[in-house]
Amino acid sequence: MEWVKTFFGWILEIVKRPKEQKGFVVLPRRWVVERTLGWLGRYRRLSKDYEERPESEEAIILIAMINLMVHRLEPD
Repeated sequence: MEWVKTFFGWILEIVKRPKEQKGFVVLPRRWVVERTLGWLGRYRRLSKDYEERPESEEAIILIAMINLMVHRLEPD
């Protein structure tokens, strides 16, 4: 958590499920991560773990998010 704060200036908060709760529990802001992973899963190269190098996967994620943003700005 200190590394994230030092290098990025972000405050990292780890949210865990309550120990006494069983089954599904809605956690704060987790939907943002799940939604983003759902968007990325629509791209064929990101639907499975095809890439061998993290750099190439990072580039494809960047391209997918740029594509998503461009289509939101100009849908047609």
